[in-house]
Amino acid sequence: MEALSADSPVIIDAEAIRTLNLQALSAWMDRPLQGLLDAGAVLELNYEWPRQADDPRELSECPEPRLWALRADARYPWMPLVLERTGGSLAQHVAMLVPHDFSPSEGIRFDPQALELWITHRLMLLNDLGSSSDVAGGQRGNLSLMAASLGFELDGGFWELLDRS
Repeated sequence: MEALSADSPVIIDAEAIRTLNLQALSAWMDRPLQGLLDAGAVLELNYEWPRQADDPRELSECPEPRLWALRADARYPWMPLVLERTGGSLAQHVAMLVPHDFSPSEGIRFDPQALELWITHRLMLLNDLGSSSDVAGGQRGNLSLMAASLGFELDGGFWELLDRS
């Protein structure tokens, strides 16, 4: 099996966006989940969505790419764990899913309550997935890093509460 690489971003073209075609992700998402998680947060998505030069919207404000991202997120709920974090792929993906504002000087500013709901839901979902699948060692450290990269600080008792439930 060839190694997953951040050398070549996955291109999501306009036709894939219009038809909700997730085929561009198949080289990544058809791999065993453990292999994806072992590769780390290296998946970069590049959207090729045409916009007029005078269109002031950010990509995450365009309904068609947002719908594609919602479809990808529904089909591959673990995708945020493998999206690269420092270059903005994770933040852009979450911006497609979570209400936010954009400021040219400050960048993406997520609605705090919406981000808290999304992160909490995603942490519970992925924690359960890691516990019930063949994912070795759980993913709590990775989940915590994902949340932190979005500016979300986990309460110290969060994992304890899940363990007691």
